[in-house]
Amino acid sequence: MTGSNGGRPGALFKVALSGVALGAILGALTNAVNGWVSPLYFRVVLRWDDVQDIWRACVAQGILEGVLSGLVIAVAFTTVVGLVSKGRSPYGLAALHLLLIAAAALACWAIGGVVAIGLAALSPEFYRHTFPGVPEDFGPMIRYAWVGGSIWGVHLGGLAALIVGSVRFRARWRRLEEGAGTPGGPS
Repeated sequence: MTGSNGGRPGALFKVALSGVALGAILGALTNAVNGWVSPLYFRVVLRWDDVQDIWRACVAQGILEGVLSGLVIAVAFTTVVGLVSKGRSPYGLAALHLLLIAAAALACWAIGGVVAIGLAALSPEFYRHTFPGVPEDFGPMIRYAWVGGSIWGVHLGGLAALIVGSVRFRARWRRLEEGAGTPGGPS
């Protein structure tokens, strides 16, 4: 039964699939930009000395990491949605929160890149001594910093966004239950 009192396993399954897909899309997008900004970062950090097309490899790496990160986030968020709503959440409500999590992770990607650029510009010596393989020239160092910082930003930001998004979903579900009884209707 999938009415207002029954479960919605199909909606939960779609939420999980959407989380993995969003992870892959976010990984491809962010690594496409990062691979264009500083191919040197990937050559140094991933030891891609023999890779001919760094940009394509970056996109593929982003998709792989995005699928893996998306899987972790999807399992966690789908579990929260299932437990909080007792499996009754419509897909649209959960998907909206999942999109907000992805948007927040993307914003954290940009913030992480900007923070790393600021750190490298503030103290190039500190940055070069703290992180391996940082180029000596200022321009390549700033591009390298962007990539490293943005990667940290999207990973840490994604985790924070998952927590905040889960709490927001729970609060929204409770408001819906209190205001109109159990949220229901077709998903």
